Amino acid sequence: MRLAGWKEAVGALALAAVLSVPAWSANSDSRSAMPGTLNYVEGQSSIGNQTLDSKSVGSVELRAGQTLETDQGKAEVLLTPGVYLRVGSNSSVQMVSPNLTRTEVALNSGEAMLEVDEIHPQNDIRVDQPGASTRILKTGLYDFDVAGNQMRVFDGKAVVRDGDQNVTVKGGHELALGGKAKAQGFDKKAVMASDDLYRWSSLRSDYLSEANVESARVYFADGWYGPGWFGAGWYWNPWFSSFTFLPADGFLYSPFGWGFYSPLVVNRVPLVVGHVPHHFDGFRPAPELGAGFHNHQVRSFAGAHVGGFRTAPEMHANNFGGFHGAGGFHGGGMVRR
Repeated sequence: MRLAGWKEAVGALALAAVLSVPAWSANSDSRSAMPGTLNYVEGQSSIGNQTLDSKSVGSVELRAGQTLETDQGKAEVLLTPGVYLRVGSNSSVQMVSPNLTRTEVALNSGEAMLEVDEIHPQNDIRVDQPGASTRILKTGLYDFDVAGNQMRVFDGKAVVRDGDQNVTVKGGHELALGGKAKAQGFDKKAVMASDDLYRWSSLRSDYLSEANVESARVYFADGWYGPGWFGAGWYWNPWFSSFTFLPADGFLYSPFGWGFYSPLVVNRVPLVVGHVPHHFDGFRPAPELGAGFHNHQVRSFAGAHVGGFRTAPEMHANNFGGFHGAGGFHGGGMVRR
């Protein structure tokens, strides 16, 4: 009887743990994200005659033929899962094609930055500028500047159709558009220190990583995938009032170095028991960016509503019991919570 009572108590605790998962994990705020979905806005921005504000986030889409314009403001738009378009102040960007296999935007004025955390062979992601079109080939960070008539690759690889020539641009290189010049190296540290859109994009990537950690922990409940888990894609996090990206399995680093984890890996990562202050003490940079890209240690995570954790320094992407980097293209592009 005593054993039976103990089992009942453990069962009750397990059930309570599952039921304590926030209600938003079970369709309390069902949303979907398609290429063109507005994910963040600040300051003065609009699509046509529609002024954008915090209520537009997660519900307004930049559709084919429409133009998003910023004045003294910035905006973040989702493209394919794991790809963010961030539009700087005094800029104009038009959605040319919002399809999953052909995702194309045209930057008509100003500056935009593209963070590519995941890309698949089936994706055809392009950013147009006057007289040129860039196709993204690898994960990384890309900057497009109409006023400066150039495009720049912090990390990754792209092919630029500039007039009648194709130019390959790799990480750490920039291309002056409208001429026959080859891609040239540039000082990444200097740009990182002075470019406002770069700093803003890095901060947004940080926030989305925080949202990823909270979402991944919620979607893994009691050793099973929690309610609403559909695999890799965009998932709405009401605490951060935005969508965040959850890989199918394993984990990945954004080009800024912030981690994005699948629910299964969050369950496998060693936890630091106890409260972690609600601040972030840096991160381990993505290996391909080099040690000088950021000088921080392995990142500690803490959410406003969940216990914090940090990954053990000795753990690596290939050491999670066979789990590896984010898996294949899933869900047909539409993800729902």
